[in-house]
Amino acid sequence: MKEDLWKNFHIQLSAHYVVILAMCMADYGLLLLLNKYLPYAKNIFLRVMADIAGITVICLILLWIFNLLIYDVFLIPQEGLPPFLVKFAFAMTTNIPILLVFELIHYFQSEQKAIAASEKAKRKVLLFQHETLRSQINPHFLFNSLNVLSSLIYINQENANKFTKALSKTYRYVLSLTQQPVVSVADELDALDSYIFLMRMRFENSFTFTVDKIANCEHNKIIPLTLQLLIENAFKHNIATEDSVLSIKITIDSDHITVENNIQPSNSADKGGIGLNYIAKQYKIYGKEVIVQHKDHLFTVKIPYIHT
Repeated sequence: MKEDLWKNFHIQLSAHYVVILAMCMADYGLLLLLNKYLPYAKNIFLRVMADIAGITVICLILLWIFNLLIYDVFLIPQEGLPPFLVKFAFAMTTNIPILLVFELIHYFQSEQKAIAASEKAKRKVLLFQHETLRSQINPHFLFNSLNVLSSLIYINQENANKFTKALSKTYRYVLSLTQQPVVSVADELDALDSYIFLMRMRFENSFTFTVDKIANCEHNKIIPLTLQLLIENAFKHNIATEDSVLSIKITIDSDHITVENNIQPSNSADKGGIGLNYIAKQYKIYGKEVIVQHKDHLFTVKIPYIHT
C-alpha cells in the first residue's frame, strides 16, 4: 500500500493543489455573490450563516469531484485512504482560512475605498464652499450691491444702514460655512432673510417672495446656501419688473423644500456662476436627488433633506 501511495504521490499532490486552487476560486465567487446580495451592513448574522453554508456546499462539491478523479479516472484504490468524513473535515479546516483571508482583504479594501470616498466628498464640499464664496463676491454682485447702497445713502440713510447690515450678514454667513457641510433649515431661512432684503432694495416691487411652512422641519439639514442660490438663479434667468412680476415661493413640507418661480425668460441671462447641476451634484454626494420640474410657466426645484 505504501508503495502504491508513493507511486501515485505526484498525482495526489497535483490533485491536492488543484483542489486548493478550486477552493480559492469558489470562495472568491462566493464572496462576490454575498457582497452583492447579502453584505455585512445588511445583516451580520445572516451573512455569517451564508458564509458557513457556502463553504460547506463548496467542500462537498469539490470532494465529490476529487473522489471522482482519484477513484474513477486515475483508478487509485480506496483501501488505506481516509474516510469521507475525515476528508470533509480536512477540506473545511482548509477552506475556512481561505475564505477568512478573502473577507479580510475585502474588508481592508472597503475601508480604503470608504476613506478615499470620504476625502473626495470633503474636497467636493470645500470646492462648493470656495465656488459659492467666489460667486457671492464676484465683481458683478458686488457692483450691483454697491450701486444700490450708493443710491440709498442719498435717498434714504436709514435703509442704507439696513442694507449695509444685511450685506454684512450675508457675507458673514458665507464665511461661517467653512466647517459646515450641512446646515439646518432654520439657519438657512434666517440667512435668506438678509439676502431677500438686499433683493428688495434692488428690485423693489418687481418680485414677490413667500415661505409656506406646511410641516415643522426647520431642524432638518440641507446643503448651505441652497435656497439663496436657487433664488439667485431665478433672478438671473428671468425678467423681474413691475410689469412682469417675478413670483418666488418656498414650501417646506416633511419630505422636501420646494422652490418655485414663474418662468419669464431673460435674453441677457448670465450663464456663469454655480448652476443647478452643481447643486444636484452636492446632494448626490449624500445619496439624495434634486427634483427639477418644468410645468407650463412654472419652474420647480425640490430639495431633499440630508440625514446625518
